[in-house]
Amino acid sequence: MLIAADKFKGSLTAVQVAERVTAGLRRVVPDLEVAAMPVADGGDGTVDAAVAAGFERRELRVAGPLGDEVTAAFAVRGDTAVVEMAEASGLQRLPKGVFAPLTSSTYGSGELLRAALDAGARTIVFGVGGSATTDGGAGMLSALGARFLDADGEPVPPGGGGLSELASADLSGLDPRLASVALVLASDVDNPLTGPKGAAAVYGPQKGAAPDDVDALDAALGHYAQILEETSGTRAAEYADAPGAGAAGGIGYGALLLGARFRPGIEVMLDVLGFASALEGATLVITGEGSLDEQTLHGKAPAGVAAAARAEGKEVVAVCGRLALPPQALGHAGIRRAYPLTSVEPDVVKCIADAGPILERVAENIARDFLV
Repeated sequence: MLIAADKFKGSLTAVQVAERVTAGLRRVVPDLEVAAMPVADGGDGTVDAAVAAGFERRELRVAGPLGDEVTAAFAVRGDTAVVEMAEASGLQRLPKGVFAPLTSSTYGSGELLRAALDAGARTIVFGVGGSATTDGGAGMLSALGARFLDADGEPVPPGGGGLSELASADLSGLDPRLASVALVLASDVDNPLTGPKGAAAVYGPQKGAAPDDVDALDAALGHYAQILEETSGTRAAEYADAPGAGAAGGIGYGALLLGARFRPGIEVMLDVLGFASALEGATLVITGEGSLDEQTLHGKAPAGVAAAARAEGKEVVAVCGRLALPPQALGHAGIRRAYPLTSVEPDVVKCIADAGPILERVAENIARDFLV
């Protein structure tokens, strides 16, 4: 038995999901052998998943999205580091109820990347998602040595809004160690930087951006790419249209400028975590996340786990808080059956508040259906 589930956002971490499912299964089959591999798709929880798989957790103080210091973590094993931008620049780093779509910065994410370089990393998996920012990665690049100046030669203000004042960009001061590192951009979205499917239009409203803010941010990001193309000698316009450029408020674009290779986040994480070897001895795989819906089918962790398991002939079931996919869609994704918390507790409020105990009851049902 292999449990490879993502978090139930707002209720349970991926580690807690595995613990609760294990407890429920063993109530029905006490001597059941269970292997747990918490997973993530590059968004928040990615470092925790790496640590659960044996990576060493490293912590440091970095700039949060509003410039105040926060304690953020990355993970290291050998010469591989896992860096999660949400640790420094995620929505969870904002005060409750506060949004700053025009001014929030990814500077702290650049500090995390620099710390990974200091730790001797030769391969860096850069998981992006859950960001509070829409600055195209300009803050991150600044932390790594780039300079973004206005017409007076002064640094532009932090955040995506400040990019409208950009007059010149200089990437010559970027940390030279970046040239010899394999940087992998791990994301579950493949949006371009700008336009109707870009970082501001699609994800800006989730970060508190009003319609006027979205328009301003999209224009600023387009201007940013144009100035980079004109003044830095890079393939900036080409990167702006590349898959993943719009990920996490455009930090994907900044990573591509650093030479990153874009890959679906769950595929990267399954490789890094050693999913293939863990899968060998499993007769049943349990995956899941808080909401199984249309987004799940487009690069989210359960779909990636199911695809990898199905390729090896393994049967997969899923646990979730909310189920919004019909059986046919689940089947196409390689999931035999899904078990939502609402199948044992119809009250959604109780499911959120008491997710752990309810998930154990769900796991008991899986054991009865598949193991007895």
